[in-house]
Amino acid sequence: MMGRMNKVHESIWPIWDSAGLPADALSHLTLTGRDPVLRSSFAVGTAAQNSLAAAALAASQLGAQRNGLRQEVRVDMRHAALECAGRFEIDGRTPELWDKIAGLYACGDGRWVRLHTNFAHHRDGVLRMLGLPLGADTPREAVAAALRGRNAFEFEDAAASAGLVVAAVRSFDEWDAHPHSAAVAAQPLVAIENIGDATPLAWPALPRDASPLQGLRVLDLTRILAGPVGGRTLAAYGADVMLVNSPSLPNIEAIIDTSRGKLSALADLREPAGRDGLRAVLRNAHVFVQGYRPGALAALGFGPADVAAVRPGIVMVTLSAYGETGPWAGRRGFDSLVQSATGFNDAEARAADSDQPKALPMQILDMATGFLIAFGAQAALLRQQLEGGSWQVRVSLARTGLWLRELGRVEHGFDAPKADFTGLMETTPSGYGALTAMRHAAEFSHTPARWARPSVPPGTNPLAWPAA
Repeated sequence: MMGRMNKVHESIWPIWDSAGLPADALSHLTLTGRDPVLRSSFAVGTAAQNSLAAAALAASQLGAQRNGLRQEVRVDMRHAALECAGRFEIDGRTPELWDKIAGLYACGDGRWVRLHTNFAHHRDGVLRMLGLPLGADTPREAVAAALRGRNAFEFEDAAASAGLVVAAVRSFDEWDAHPHSAAVAAQPLVAIENIGDATPLAWPALPRDASPLQGLRVLDLTRILAGPVGGRTLAAYGADVMLVNSPSLPNIEAIIDTSRGKLSALADLREPAGRDGLRAVLRNAHVFVQGYRPGALAALGFGPADVAAVRPGIVMVTLSAYGETGPWAGRRGFDSLVQSATGFNDAEARAADSDQPKALPMQILDMATGFLIAFGAQAALLRQQLEGGSWQVRVSLARTGLWLRELGRVEHGFDAPKADFTGLMETTPSGYGALTAMRHAAEFSHTPARWARPSVPPGTNPLAWPAA
C-alpha cells in the first residue's frame, strides 16, 4: 500500500491503518502546507495536521456509512497548527491561562523542574512542600529561592506522592532510560479494543445535508485541554456533546474556548443522585469520554465494564497522562509537564542554543491527543456498527509525545515566520460574552464543520438529553 500512496499521506497512514479503516478513504483527503509553520525544531505542524485530519476523515467515513455521501476533506497545516495554539478572546480580553508561579525553576542540583499550579490546591500543595505561605500572593521569587535548595528528581517524586503536578526536566536519553519509557513505547498511539458483547446500536437516519455525526450523543467527562478538545471536535462534526462537570472541582478559563458546541451540565458523582443522573444519560449515549486519572471513575462505579453494562454498545474513551501501565500509570500530568519529563524541553533548548529548557510553541501533546480522541471514538463507532460489541479507546499524552518524536526534527525550524492568525478567527456570542476564537481547520466539501451551540458556563443545561 505504501508504495502506491500519495507521499503527502505517508505520515497519516499508520494512524489510519492502525484503526482498520479502508485505505481508499485517503484518496478523499487533501493536505496542504509543510513544516515549519511555527518556530520549533519538531514537526509540530505535521502532528497538528495529521491528528486533526485523521479525525475529520473518520467523520467523513462515518457519514458515508450512514447516508452514502462521501465528502472530500481538506486540512491546511498552518491553520491546523494555529488552531492548536489555542488563542481566543472574550469580550476583547485575552485570558491569562497560567497561574503566576507556574513554570520552570532551577534547582540546587543544576537541574530544572516545571510546576503546574493553575488549580489553587495544586499551587498551595507546592507552596506547603516548600515551606512558603499559601495563596496567590506568594512571590515567584520566593518559590525560586526555595527550589534552589532542592534536588529536582527528589522534589518531583515527593510532589507526585502528594498528588501534585511537578516534573523534572530530562533529556531524551534520560527519559529513554527511565523505567516508564518502555511502558509508553509498548502502548499503541490509539488503542481500540472490544470490552463486551452488544448488538450494533440503532442510529438515527442521517439526511444528506446533515453533518456526519448528527444524532449521535457524546458524554464528555474531561476538564483540561486534551479531553475537552476531543469533545469539541466531535461537536464540530455534528454530535450532541454534553460536558459533565463536578460542582466541586475548579476549571480554568480555557473552558470558554473548549466548550464550543457543547451542552454543559453538572453531576456530583460523590453523591448517589449524581451517579444516578449520569447513568440515566449514559443509557442513551453513544460515546463516553473521560480524562480523570486512572482508576478514579472506576472507584465511583464508572469503569469500562460498568459503563458497558449500563450501555451495551458504548464507545468509552479513556485519556491519561502517561498511560495505564508502568510505574507512572497513576501519575497526574499535563502537557507542559509531559514535555518536560520526556525530553522535549531539553531537546528544544539544545536546538535553539538556549541555556534554559524551552517549551514547544503550543501544547501540541494536548491538542493532538484531543484530535486523536475524536479519531479513536469515531473509528470505534464504525467498528461497533460493523461488528457490534462495546469498545474502549485509550490514548495518553506521553504516547502522543513519542509519536511526535517519531515524526522527526525540522531543519531550520526556528526560521518559521511569526504566527499570523489573520482570517482564521471568528466571533460568536457565548454564555461568557463575545467569543473570538479559531475556526476549525478541517474543511468538508458538503457540510462545513461548525459549532451549532454556543459555549456556556458549567451547569447551564440540565443533566438530560434534549428532545430529538
